[in-house]
Amino acid sequence: MVDTAPSTTDQRPTAPKPARPDSEASDRPKVDVEALGRQLLGTWADIRLEARERAAQPEFQRIEGQSMAEHRERVLAQLQLLVDTGAVHRAFPKELGGADDHGGNIAAFEELVIADPSLQIKSGVQWGLFGAAVLHLGTTSHHERFLPKIMSLEVPGAFAMTETGHGSDVASIATTATYDEATEEFVINTPFRGAWKDYLGNAALHGKDAVVFAQLITKGVNHGVHAFYIHLRDDEGNFLPGIGGEDDGLKGGLNGIDNGRLHFTGVRIPRDYLLNRYGDVAADGTYSSPIQSPGRRFFTMLGTLVQGRVSLDGAATAAAAMALTIAITYATQRRQFTGASETEEEVLLDYGRHQRRLIPRLATVYAQTFAHDEFLVKFDAVFSGKAASDEDREDLETIAAALKPLSTWHALDTLQEAREACGGAGFLAENRIVGLRQDLDVYVTFEGDNNVLLQLVAKRLLTDYSKQFKGAGFGALARYAVGQTAGKALHGTGLRRLGQNLADLGSTARSVSGLRDEKAQHDLLTDRVETMIAEIAGRLNEARKLPKADAAAVFNRNQNELIEAARAHAELLQWEAFTRGVEHTADAGTKQVLTWVRDLFGLGLIEKHLEWYLIHGRLSPQRAQSVTAYIDRLIERLRPYALDLVHAFGYGDEHLRAKIASGAEQQRQDEARAYFDAQRASGEAPVHEKTLAKKAKKK
Repeated sequence: MVDTAPSTTDQRPTAPKPARPDSEASDRPKVDVEALGRQLLGTWADIRLEARERAAQPEFQRIEGQSMAEHRERVLAQLQLLVDTGAVHRAFPKELGGADDHGGNIAAFEELVIADPSLQIKSGVQWGLFGAAVLHLGTTSHHERFLPKIMSLEVPGAFAMTETGHGSDVASIATTATYDEATEEFVINTPFRGAWKDYLGNAALHGKDAVVFAQLITKGVNHGVHAFYIHLRDDEGNFLPGIGGEDDGLKGGLNGIDNGRLHFTGVRIPRDYLLNRYGDVAADGTYSSPIQSPGRRFFTMLGTLVQGRVSLDGAATAAAAMALTIAITYATQRRQFTGASETEEEVLLDYGRHQRRLIPRLATVYAQTFAHDEFLVKFDAVFSGKAASDEDREDLETIAAALKPLSTWHALDTLQEAREACGGAGFLAENRIVGLRQDLDVYVTFEGDNNVLLQLVAKRLLTDYSKQFKGAGFGALARYAVGQTAGKALHGTGLRRLGQNLADLGSTARSVSGLRDEKAQHDLLTDRVETMIAEIAGRLNEARKLPKADAAAVFNRNQNELIEAARAHAELLQWEAFTRGVEHTADAGTKQVLTWVRDLFGLGLIEKHLEWYLIHGRLSPQRAQSVTAYIDRLIERLRPYALDLVHAFGYGDEHLRAKIASGAEQQRQDEARAYFDAQRASGEAPVHEKTLAKKAKKK
C-alpha cells in the first residue's frame, strides 16, 4: 500500500501546478486555464462559484468515520444552515421569498456534491422533490398553506412515490386514495406489503409531512396517479393514527439521509389536500382535469418533476471531474519504476496505459459538462415559461432521460478507475474517491433506472421516426424504400469498404484523415443512430397487427437494441454540445486543445462501436484499425495538457479534500530524490549488486 503519511517537515503545501513536460514549447498551443474554467462553469457561473465557496466551508462538509446516526443529524443541521444562509429558495416564487430562478437553483444545488453527496440529496428531497411537488402540482392555496414552512425547514418532508413493488413503473403503484363523498375526504390505503412507500428520504426520522402518490378513485372510477399532501408525525415525532413505517437502515452510501418506508391504513385527509393543478375532485365526487387524456395527464404531472434528473446529471459530472482531478494530479507527482533513466523514476502519467485509463475519461467529462449546461438552459426555459409548449416539455423529458444515464454510469466507471489508478492511496477514505464511489452508486437508479430511461428515449425516437411518414403517399414511401435498399447495397456489399481500402492503401495517416474531420465524426455518429432506429422500426412495424402477447414478444426481442440506439443518441447529443462549446471558445490555443479533446471523445465513441461500423460497412478494416492508432496519438498529444484540463474545473484543496492531491505526494517525492541525489554526490551510496556483476562481465 502506498504511504500517504505526512513528511517529517509537517507542512502541507498548497496544491502545486507542476511544470508540464512539453506544453511550454514555443510550437505548442497553450491553454488559457482561467478562461476555460469560466467557460466550463457555464451559464450560471457566478452562482456556481458562490455555491462552491459555501461547499468549501467545513460546517457543510462530511466528517469521515461518523456513525450513521451522527451523520444523519449533521446533515439535518446542515439543511438549516442552507436556509439560514439563503441558499435554497432560488426556485420558489418571488411572492414567497424566492427568486423564480430555476436554472440557477439547480446549478447551486449540484455543487453541494462537493461538500457531501448526502447533503446534496437530502436537500434535493426537501426542496427539489417534496417542495417542488407542492409548487408544481399544487395550486395557489397549497402554495400559501404549505410552502413557507417547507422553505424554512419548519416542516421537513418526504416524497412518497416509489413503492417496494413498483419503482420505475409509477403508473402501476398500488397505494389508493378513494374519495368519500359523505365526509369530503380521501381515504389513503396501502393494501398490501408491496404497496408500502419505500426508500424515501426523510421518512425514517425527520419527515413531518409528505407528498404521497396514489391512484385517485372516485365514484368507482380510477383516474390514475395523483399527488396528495399528508401529515405524517406529531410534534413529538410520533406517527399519526393509521400511519406506520420502518427505517431502511444502513445503505451502501448516502448514510446521512434517513431513508425509510411508509404505509397507510384508512388515513383520511381533506379533499383540498389533493394537489389539484392537473386533476380535481368536486365535493360531490365529480372528477375534472384540464388534460383529457389520462396518459398525457400522467406524463405531464411526472414531467414537472424532471429537475431531479437534471441535477443528477450535473452532480455526477462534477463527481467524475473531482475524481479525475485527484487521480491526474497524483499521477503527475507519484513516481514508480525507472524507465528512461538509470536513477530517475517515472511519473505515473508518463506511462501510456495510465494515460489511456484517465485521459479519455477526462474527454467524456468535458463532453458531459458542455451537454449539461445546454440541458440546464433548456430546463430553465421550460420552467420559467419561456418555452412552455408541450413539445418543449417533451424535448426536455427526452434529454433528461438520455443524459442522466450516461453521466451517472460514467461517474461510477470513472470513480472506480481513478481509485485503481491511485493504487492503495485511492482506497483510503482520506482521499475521497471511495466515499464518492459509494455515495454515487445509487444515482444510477435514482429518478428512474437508467435502462428504463433509455427505453423512454428510444420510444420517442421511434415516434419521431414514424411521424416522418404520417400521411405520406405511396410515392414518398416508395422513394424511401428505394433509398434504404440502395444504402444497404452500398454498405452491405463491400463497395463502400472497397473504396476506403483503395483510398487508404499504404497510409495510416490517409486512412484516419477523414475521421479527424468534424463532419465525418458527426456523420458517423448520426448514421449509427438513424440506421439503428430505422432497422428496429422496420421490425416493430410488422408487429402492429399481431395479438398483444405476440407484439410484446417482438418488442422484447428488440429491447436491447432499442436501449443501445437510445444510448447512441445520447452520445451524439454530448458530441454535438461539445462541438458547440469548441466553436464558442475564443482563445486560439485553448480552442486547438479542446478540439483534440473533442476528437478524442468522438473517435472514442467510434472505437467503442467499431464492430457495428464494420458490420454495417461504414468503415473499412484498415480505417477501423487506424482509429485506435490515432486515439493513442491524441492521448499522447494531450498528456502535457492533462493538468491544465483538470485545473480548469476549478476545484481547490478545500473542495477536493484529498491528501494525495494536496501537494503532499510531491513533497515526499522531492524529499526522496534529494536524499538519493545527496547520497550519490557524497560518494557514500552503496553499490548495487547488479552494477558489480556488470563490471565483472566487462572484465
